[in-house]
Amino acid sequence: MTETNHASHAHEAGWNFDNSYARLPENLFTKQGPTPVRAPKLAILNDKHAAALGLSPGALASQEGIATLAGNRIPEGAEPLAQAYGGHQFGYFNRLGDGRAVLLGEQITPQGERFDIQYKGSGRTPYSRGGDGRAGLGPMLREYIISEAMHGLGIPTTRSLAVVLTGEEIVRESLEPGAIMTRVAASHLRVGTFQFAAQWGTLEELQALADYALERHYSEPAEGANKYLHLLEQVVGRQAKLIAKWQLVGFVHGVMNTDNMSISGETIDYGPCAFLDTFDPATVFSSIDAQGRYAYGNQPYIGAWNLARLAEALLPLLHEEQEQALKLAEQVLAGFTEQYHGHWLAGMRAKLGLFGEEPEDEALASGLLTLMKEHRADYTNTFRLLTLGKPEDTPLHGTSEFTDWLGKWRERQGRLVNESGDKAEGLLRSQELMRRSNPAVIARNHRVEEALAAAAVQGDLGVMERLLAVLADPYAYSAEQEEYTSLPESCDRPYRTFCGT
Repeated sequence: MTETNHASHAHEAGWNFDNSYARLPENLFTKQGPTPVRAPKLAILNDKHAAALGLSPGALASQEGIATLAGNRIPEGAEPLAQAYGGHQFGYFNRLGDGRAVLLGEQITPQGERFDIQYKGSGRTPYSRGGDGRAGLGPMLREYIISEAMHGLGIPTTRSLAVVLTGEEIVRESLEPGAIMTRVAASHLRVGTFQFAAQWGTLEELQALADYALERHYSEPAEGANKYLHLLEQVVGRQAKLIAKWQLVGFVHGVMNTDNMSISGETIDYGPCAFLDTFDPATVFSSIDAQGRYAYGNQPYIGAWNLARLAEALLPLLHEEQEQALKLAEQVLAGFTEQYHGHWLAGMRAKLGLFGEEPEDEALASGLLTLMKEHRADYTNTFRLLTLGKPEDTPLHGTSEFTDWLGKWRERQGRLVNESGDKAEGLLRSQELMRRSNPAVIARNHRVEEALAAAAVQGDLGVMERLLAVLADPYAYSAEQEEYTSLPESCDRPYRTFCGT
């Protein structure tokens, strides 16, 4: 391919790269291109997201565009590299890195925003640790569906631009069609990136990384403030808010290793993730989480644990005296629980349609969750039915405890922000608040599996596309969403997901 054609192709698609990560110390990455594939074919393209990034959906869907999304062509301005990082995996620290991913570069949008463009499943790298560097179609489509569902719910997340079939089969538990996903992220900086720099880099490299994270994601600290303490405070604040949002919609990440926690505060690395059906804090979906370390109810505690690992990595930058550095870090970390709890309680008030703040609100929310657990009620549908004014359709109906709870809730539901005293107006506004805060639909596990089976086994993407259309606006309460609110047939076996690596 000539240089001229190469450039015009990049120009047509709208690629506009400026690769700041590639200017960091070389210990933090390895320059590495994707491994070309045999017969690339487009499985799905996120047209709307492509356009928002300043890319042409038409050009990306062309033969040349598909070759680019498969890693067979590198657009002008890209500087492919695999990132190095460490990570506590189920509590044990390891030296890691992009074992099957390549950061193509950073796309600058027409609005001047910067996003990482990463290929996942693009072949072996120096960090592959014996893996084949490839990915299967099922796990890549799962990440596409769940990340788009999260985006629809208003939760910060990486996004999927496209999934391309490679024309090659990969060996997992059986033979699977190979696929490459193009992932878009605010950045791929992780807690594990800082752990890597602290463990295997120099102080100067750690400092360069911290300066970079501050410049890329956070506002300048106040004049004279400790900027590395400011960085820790900002990451703690964003993670407290993010994990509260997960809990409020019943999302279970599945593998909250430190290499899967983003410095930007986005949800990243969708492996064995899923949404709750029956409410139970002990719910685990991952087939490899035998001890329940990453159960739904543990996510806030694991978030705090991961942030403590980030603080440890930053200690040399916080203060030259270790004792003082530890004190500063502990003060910031101590604020996580309070921030998380504040976000969660505010979210629960909104889910129950409660304006203002009353001391009894938390007991009201906790009381409902206790009843839901006791009666094996569906998490999303319980709040949906309360929003629709149909508490009698929940499995809690008919119990004296729920009747008592409903009485207390209805007393407070009409509470107004102002003191107008108009109960009817208060109830109307309460219902509006609940509709904005309680999704009618989530990416239900049986629906996701149905879509993946149709796509991976029958080559039918229609089931997935219909599901994605419904998940794009989960608060719509539309007629089209009704069939997607139904629960799966009861099954004795717990639902299990696999990380696909």
